[in-house]
Amino acid sequence: MTALARVQDVRGGLRAATGWRRVAVLTLAGMASVLAFAPVFLWSILFLTLPILAWAITQPTPEAASRDGIERAFKDGWWFGFGYFFAGLFWVGEAFLVEADVFGWLLPFAVTLLPAGLALFLGAAAAVTRALWRPGLAGILVMAIVFTAAEWLRGHILTGFPWNTIGYALTATDVQMQTAGLIGIYGLTLWAFVIFPSPLVLATEAPKATSSLAAFAPGLALAIVPLALSALYGAYVLSNAPSPDANAPRVRIVQPSVPQREKWLPEKQGEIFRLHLDLTARNAAGESDGMDGIALVVWPEAAMPFRPLEHPEALTAIADLLPDDGPVLLSGGLRVERDGTEAAPTLRAFNSLLAFDGAGKPITIYDKIHLVPFGEYLPFQPALEAIGLQQLTRLRGGFASGPSPRPLLRLPGLPPITGLICYEAIFPGAVVQAAERPGLIVNITNDGWFGNTTGPPQHLHQSRVRAVEEGVPLIRAANNGISAMIDANGRLQATLGLNARGVIDQPIPPAVDAPIYARWGEWALVLNIVFFSLLIAWFRHVKSGRKTSK
Repeated sequence: MTALARVQDVRGGLRAATGWRRVAVLTLAGMASVLAFAPVFLWSILFLTLPILAWAITQPTPEAASRDGIERAFKDGWWFGFGYFFAGLFWVGEAFLVEADVFGWLLPFAVTLLPAGLALFLGAAAAVTRALWRPGLAGILVMAIVFTAAEWLRGHILTGFPWNTIGYALTATDVQMQTAGLIGIYGLTLWAFVIFPSPLVLATEAPKATSSLAAFAPGLALAIVPLALSALYGAYVLSNAPSPDANAPRVRIVQPSVPQREKWLPEKQGEIFRLHLDLTARNAAGESDGMDGIALVVWPEAAMPFRPLEHPEALTAIADLLPDDGPVLLSGGLRVERDGTEAAPTLRAFNSLLAFDGAGKPITIYDKIHLVPFGEYLPFQPALEAIGLQQLTRLRGGFASGPSPRPLLRLPGLPPITGLICYEAIFPGAVVQAAERPGLIVNITNDGWFGNTTGPPQHLHQSRVRAVEEGVPLIRAANNGISAMIDANGRLQATLGLNARGVIDQPIPPAVDAPIYARWGEWALVLNIVFFSLLIAWFRHVKSGRKTSK
């Protein structure tokens, strides 16, 4: 049996499957697709799983775009999506175990309802693809456009959640990652839906091929040529990357590795604060160095488990720690604004990035804009509180969102800084919102909620891609890891792994000239979609011309 015959048998078996067997195959294919991302990076798995999706949703029926066929395509896409998001987001359930006595009962709902909701995007994309599908390359291009649109919508509707967008499979190495600077993660997603399904899908749609080689050749070319061009471009970019500047300001990134179960215990507040002070006073070798040569110290999200601006003794301790002419401290912290009247005061709480000078005075503040639903605020709060739900932070009323657009932080002796708190780093195109380009991105986070799962390494990897898209170095300070210094090409200069305690001392890497994506944004994606659409129109014109000539 030839290779082509084997592939056709697999396709035939899938299309013949019904009931639980079909559901199992599609769900497992979706789950296996997650191996393409951090920390495994087995991106070649998509050469198997995306053809399974394509074969299922384009299964012929008596009428190519019949209602039954479209409904079945939706279900097939949904089951694939459910497996994909269930395996990719299972770590969300860890957050409900931090206070298991209060939130543990919600865990089964969190790890099933979130994937079920996100899978609707892939189900809808599958249905539209089925309605527009034509055999051959035109069909592959249609699938790429439709599924990329679904991924874009997933990243924007209802605050958006663009975690594990398929395009990240094409950023597994430093070399591959550089193409994100051209077309962004959604542009890579568009090409991923061309590259990975093409070899097997096009081979099974080549009835006139005289051999297996002839059947596989077009699809292999569609996969190999873009991958090779991406590799050549990435190698060129990295070979021309700027050298580190020995005189660049040095940064100390502090990773305290405080267990999440202890972080908000009132009796632990002082101990946790002193831990941050003690770690800051010592270099990466654990030696007390007076922070000689350090221009910036970065603590993680909500590093101080209290409202620091309301604790003068904490500000005094910061002043005692920092030399008068020494570094600025950037720290996560909670703060409250009081509005209303004395008789009827209202409080607004913010998850903030606070900058302190050598006198312990706050000199600038960034308030988190993109809040985590159910974590930092509760959608439809009155209705959900009535049935006993509350956000994981247990802050009544939740956090307020900071003013938009995101401001630049200007600190003495440092380049302009864009601050990102927690998962704000996963939103492509939304990192830099000021008119002026920053010279540094600082991302503070607390991934301690998610334990030793795939969540933290995936979060780190997506932050690296943001650095490439913007051409700006990125500092990542995480409570329990993974903290890192990342250069403007997304390369890791230094890291502290999960649950490690210590500091990173590194000079700030240089920024690079603004990449195309940083200048054009999603217009690069739009141009690719226009190109694909013109190809589809041309293929259909040629096909209709052949029919007319007959």
